[in-house]
Amino acid sequence: MHFSNTLVLRLLSGAAAAGFALALASPASAEMINPAKAKITDGEMAQSLTGKPGNAKEGRKLFVARKLGNCLACHANKDLADQPFHGEIGPAVDGVASRYTPAQLRAIVVNSKAVFGPATVMPGFYVTDPAPRVADKFKGKTILSAEQVEDVVAYLETLKQ
Repeated sequence: MHFSNTLVLRLLSGAAAAGFALALASPASAEMINPAKAKITDGEMAQSLTGKPGNAKEGRKLFVARKLGNCLACHANKDLADQPFHGEIGPAVDGVASRYTPAQLRAIVVNSKAVFGPATVMPGFYVTDPAPRVADKFKGKTILSAEQVEDVVAYLETLKQ
């Protein structure tokens, strides 16, 4: 069954109608930063990609998700000791939130090459050209969405010494 926005607003009253109208007027993507406009300055990106904090619980899932973040393939992480196959290519992330600020963590996840230089093997997770030999179906797309990046950053912020 389909209801028009006007009909739904008529059915709602007072504050509920105002809140619903505000939600209709401001879609979630309105605050998201486009990958091309995600600027890293001096190894930092202070502004959230979504305008809201990430979900650390979801970020933890993304950290191990083999088809998304797959961070565990390169980084050891004691918080995820129950998961198999920790990588040794990148540094361990244990205590990473004690070494980096949230703005630095976001910059690293968004585009590690802009932070560490072009020689790093870590891909940029919020760039449209993450690797030189990417399948055609993935060209022009980011590895993680803006929300997923914020979730990973929120998770990394929990990893303190």
